[in-house]
Amino acid sequence: MSGFIALAGLLAIAAAALLSWPLLRRREDGRPAGVLTAIGVLSMLLLGSGALYAALSKYSWTAQTAVADTPAAMTAKLAKRLAASPNDLDGWLMLGRSYSQLQQFELAIRAYQRADRLAEGKNVDAVFGVADILVALDMEELRGRAGRLYERALELDPSSEKALFYSAFAALGRGESAVARDRFNRILARNPREDIRALIEQGLQRLDAPPGGGGPAVAADDVKVSVRVTLAPALAKLIPADAVLFVAARDPKSPGPPFAVKRLAASFPVEVELTQADAMLETRRIAAGQSLEVVARIALGGTPTASRGDPFGQVGYHVGKDGRLDIVIDRIAD
Repeated sequence: MSGFIALAGLLAIAAAALLSWPLLRRREDGRPAGVLTAIGVLSMLLLGSGALYAALSKYSWTAQTAVADTPAAMTAKLAKRLAASPNDLDGWLMLGRSYSQLQQFELAIRAYQRADRLAEGKNVDAVFGVADILVALDMEELRGRAGRLYERALELDPSSEKALFYSAFAALGRGESAVARDRFNRILARNPREDIRALIEQGLQRLDAPPGGGGPAVAADDVKVSVRVTLAPALAKLIPADAVLFVAARDPKSPGPPFAVKRLAASFPVEVELTQADAMLETRRIAAGQSLEVVARIALGGTPTASRGDPFGQVGYHVGKDGRLDIVIDRIAD
């Protein structure tokens, strides 16, 4: 853009010189040159052309200035700087956080992994960075790669309540009851928040439950949530072609992860069944008799965590009593 402005300025000056030259020459009849007239012509040409361009051009000067300050632009600058200074550990951690905020998760994982290598596996923030992204994208990772990373984080920082919490549920998912119980009790000894306490107590109840659950048998067909999800026509223009749909069953009166969740392509209408196989944690599964809230949300950022601006719809559901219910996505999260 600066090159264009320079060229336009040179052309305007050249045009002004051609027009002014006859006015500045002494006339043959002896009359003085038209200096004032020449100045007027120069002013009108230069200032007038600039004003007309500003009025008629669609170029946004303020938008171009603002681009340099956007999170994406600042992240790009940071990535460029790290290319020249590849051993900057704090810089790679910052780049991982920046990519995470931009929801560029693959790039964020690479940045955190680079930080992890630079720290020779001893930086807990780098380990948390990768684990948190994996769990956000797929809770099943808690039983696999993410769970192992939380184990590493706990080794690096035994006092970390976050590492203790996630590694406890990872151990529960792997069937390591003694390890899970020990970690649950260690968290309770720290007097955690009420929502954390509720999840820990549920984990302990799961460990204490007799094999088979000790309750009456429930037909498998009754332990499911069945919904048909449609999109309100007014919101259709907001949905990109590669959008992701999350359908989750949760208890609005109980904090913690949903009892079941599925990740699907945002193509409508779509029929969805949630069963015990869709549980995020072993301690929270759909059961007959539950009164749940089923939420269908289009994740514009692609993550399970709800974000402002996500279109959604919801319906109340009584497990074992209701059949297929309809959910219309017709609201925007604020």
